[in-house]
Amino acid sequence: MDMDKRIHLELRNRTPSDVKELVLDNCRSIEGKIKGLTDEFEELEFLSTINVGLTSIANLPKLNKLKKKKLENLKSLDLFNCEVTNLNDYRENVFKLLPQVTYLDGYDRDNKEAPDSDVEGYVEDDDEEDDGGGGNPRANGPATSL
Repeated sequence: MDMDKRIHLELRNRTPSDVKELVLDNCRSIEGKIKGLTDEFEELEFLSTINVGLTSIANLPKLNKLKKKKLENLKSLDLFNCEVTNLNDYRENVFKLLPQVTYLDGYDRDNKEAPDSDVEGYVEDDDEEDDGGGGNPRANGPATSL
């Protein structure tokens, strides 16, 4: 289901200004952009967009009441296979934006591997025909550890 349709369903006969919480998880964004979310959602306090395929937040309207979640307990963040990792200075910028994060993608600021990183012990399977669930344990997308 695309994002426009999902937003319409989530309204449930309410006006956008009556919506305080909007969960758009697992719907598809068109061209990686937010579509259907407008300035009319002026009372929106919570927005969830997990697994929607966003590559840009350029169309995100100004949502003054949207509350920022404080993540002071976030110590390890894994963005493996996320497009954001292709940006210049990605690691430096993430550590700057989230100073409480100790490990990013299994490595600290000095590129030292985390002692309990799931990268440790990973052995690449040379037998490409055997797809018995082996492979990269991080291939399922971003993960966080609190």
